[in-house]
Amino acid sequence: MADLLLLCLAGLAAGLLNAVAGGGTFLSLPALIYVGVPPVSANATATLTALPGYLSSAWAFRHDMQAEGRLGLRPIVAIAATGSVVGALLLIVTPGDTFLWIVPWLLLLATMLFAAGPHLLAVLRKRGVGGAAGPVISAIAILAVSVYGGYFNGGLGIMLLAAFGLLGYVNLHGMNGLKNVLSAVLSLISALTFITAGLIAWEQAAVMAASAAVGGYIGARQSRRITRTDLLRHFVTAVGAIMTLLFFLR
Repeated sequence: MADLLLLCLAGLAAGLLNAVAGGGTFLSLPALIYVGVPPVSANATATLTALPGYLSSAWAFRHDMQAEGRLGLRPIVAIAATGSVVGALLLIVTPGDTFLWIVPWLLLLATMLFAAGPHLLAVLRKRGVGGAAGPVISAIAILAVSVYGGYFNGGLGIMLLAAFGLLGYVNLHGMNGLKNVLSAVLSLISALTFITAGLIAWEQAAVMAASAAVGGYIGARQSRRITRTDLLRHFVTAVGAIMTLLFFLR
């Protein structure tokens, strides 16, 4: 019963965070490992359970999304799909012990990127004044982020936002909507690959996915009312730092 409650709370909080600021994997992945799911399977399951939250929050942002930059939505989705398959295949061939060794470093990278996110976006936006990255650079950026997202979902949101800044996007609500759409595409394709490989812990996934969907919709609906997003970002960064430290000390 305690494990069930933990998965529900972690899924709800992860859905909320992914919709508003990102960083939900900082909660969902450790929760799955804590209840006994093997590391590689836990990462695959966390990717699948994030999908309903991404879909519900993307639906809430549907009126804000519009075309920006020099790369159309269809090419972006196609490139993201390709990258997610590559990343998922890399995870499948990674031994459990090796992945458990890699996890704290991935969490550290994701936490640092998340903490530096506003500054990174500001720099990209400043350099993008008067234009945006060309189609080739844009495609390379989306592909690199998608491979990362197919392998490890942590920090994916801020990396996608940074990539959109490079592409020339400036509407933050639209960027958040597209971020959730692409995150859903990445999660879906990666999850299908993981399902084929038999990596999903279905009982835990069902509980966490349902709560993540609720959290994702609530988070997206309430995001415009949050006036101190910096405090939320600091909280997510602190959670990421604590989880990173705990995994390094394992």
